[in-house]
Amino acid sequence: MVAPRVAVGPRASAFATDAVVAGGGSVVEVSDAPDALVWLDPVDVSGLAGRLEEAPGVRWVQLPFAGVERVAGFGLLDRDRIWTCAKGSYAEPVAEHALALGLAGLRHLPTRVAARSWGVPAGTSLFDQRVTILGGGGIAGVLVDLLAPFRVEVTVVRRRSEPLPGAARTVPVSELADVLPGSLLVVLALALTPDTTGIIGAPELALMDPSSWLVNVARGRHVDTGALVNALQDRSIAGAALDVTDPEPLPDGHPLWDLSNCIITPHTADTIEMVVPLLAERIRTNVSLFAAGEALVGLVDPEAGY
Repeated sequence: MVAPRVAVGPRASAFATDAVVAGGGSVVEVSDAPDALVWLDPVDVSGLAGRLEEAPGVRWVQLPFAGVERVAGFGLLDRDRIWTCAKGSYAEPVAEHALALGLAGLRHLPTRVAARSWGVPAGTSLFDQRVTILGGGGIAGVLVDLLAPFRVEVTVVRRRSEPLPGAARTVPVSELADVLPGSLLVVLALALTPDTTGIIGAPELALMDPSSWLVNVARGRHVDTGALVNALQDRSIAGAALDVTDPEPLPDGHPLWDLSNCIITPHTADTIEMVVPLLAERIRTNVSLFAAGEALVGLVDPEAGY
């Protein structure tokens, strides 16, 4: 087995280079004809394109985050190389955050934290309720497991038809309107593509119950923000718990900040402290598999865009 020559960009980072070596690879510069490129900057797509031009022999690219919409939008995804991302790597902390956001909303925790008097008793239990999850990847799988003790009935909405273990049913996106009514929590945990941009707009929000909470741990552009503000102001849904927003960062003075039925966390479902060891393990695993000529983990489908 020949050790693959792996470049790390846009600059070397100890956790990544250590992971490459642990996986059986050797770390080289982009100018040294690498077989693979581990890219650590989720924003600098033009830099990635430049490095690939410098190293046309790269056969595999490892991307740092689960969402690859920037790379897809730049037109880099192709069949000439193997593309992998971190999808599935961060599923546990993100699913954990989604559950925390949902429970915080149902139990009125933002109001309780800010209260300086006893207040009016209120709250909703998640036990034996219905939950709809948009997305059928790693986050959804972990979240279904976390929800199991609550005896909820989980419906998963996904592009592919195969069922997700633990979910009561799996339906295609074309049936989204049928499963929103009656769901206490509607959780967004899907990839951002042209087809899923704005998947929750005014018509979808109108189908949700007045007791429903929308939880978004995916991408802000899945939701029509103006329609969400209207729904929250009108109390047509109970609330929204958002780890991502559109725009992002959400600017000071935005109407969402002033709504008592909106919880906002600053894209912290997976912090850098959580991400680094998980990404390192994904790099180590894939370098080892690449060296052995085996299928890699977290493969990106260039046609699907994730």
